[in-house]
Amino acid sequence: MTASRFVLALAAGLLGAFSALPCSAQEYPAHAVRIVVPFGAGGPADVAARLIGNVLQESFGQPFVVENRTGAGGVIGTVEAVKSPADGYTLLMMSNTQTANESLLTPAQRKYELMRDLVPIAPVNYSDLVIVVNPQVAAKTLQEFIALAKSQPGKLNYASSGQGTPYHMAGELFKAMAGIDVVHVPYRNSGEARSGVIGGQVQMMIDAVPAMAPNIGENQVRALATTGQQRSAVLPNVPTAGEAGVSGYEATIWLGLMAPTGTPKPIIDKLNSAVNAMVKRPDIAKLWTEQGAAPMSMTAEEFDKFLRGDIAKWADVVKKFDKS
Repeated sequence: MTASRFVLALAAGLLGAFSALPCSAQEYPAHAVRIVVPFGAGGPADVAARLIGNVLQESFGQPFVVENRTGAGGVIGTVEAVKSPADGYTLLMMSNTQTANESLLTPAQRKYELMRDLVPIAPVNYSDLVIVVNPQVAAKTLQEFIALAKSQPGKLNYASSGQGTPYHMAGELFKAMAGIDVVHVPYRNSGEARSGVIGGQVQMMIDAVPAMAPNIGENQVRALATTGQQRSAVLPNVPTAGEAGVSGYEATIWLGLMAPTGTPKPIIDKLNSAVNAMVKRPDIAKLWTEQGAAPMSMTAEEFDKFLRGDIAKWADVVKKFDKS
């Protein structure tokens, strides 16, 4: 081989080696990133994902495109993220649905293990929930609804956006603490569940304050109680469940980002820094406060610990009530 050919071959080899380097060693992101949302359009996760996508696009100069993959209580979208390349170009917007599913569903039903197949990036925010009923329900207060349910065991029902979602878990916890028997009716997503209670196909629903507040304002549903420790700034005239007579009842929905296991650590750290910077912005905090949500900020390692603790918490709760 001549010297010139040797140099050309060496250059080609080096070029191939550099092109094969993991994307953490290159400028990230170099093209569009998708955020898989395993929940329906218009719900808290979808709304938060679109806001995050817009902010990250401003920060990185590349599109962050939201892709809704709904169904099976968040399993379909989560599996879509799990099977995607671990290159930083597929992210998962997740919630306590995924941590509850670790004990609510079998491995065969889930088709993944959360902390094995995904890595934490950062939490985003959390929201209190609100217990609502269709206006035709003969209950003006939470205690009246509890009395009505006790007088008709198994006759009333409540909607959720799917098995294992925070709304399902909040409903089962409410049933256990209030001592009532109401039937769980899982829908494919929050929008359909919301339509179910507004249309009267189901009597009750527990939903995120930001998502349900407009329907409450338009008198499409009647708010009985919120689920936080303090009253919601968005619904100040609605008592907490504790004030309304179910002492100790508390439920929230939180949101966060994960990525397929094997995603380079530099990319995880870069995304974590960007998300934490976003949630600390005064305009974002103000927007979420007005919507009834509060920002969360953690390192990727802290979020990992948080997730493992949440999995353990829901495993303990699931043991206490029926998995209907």
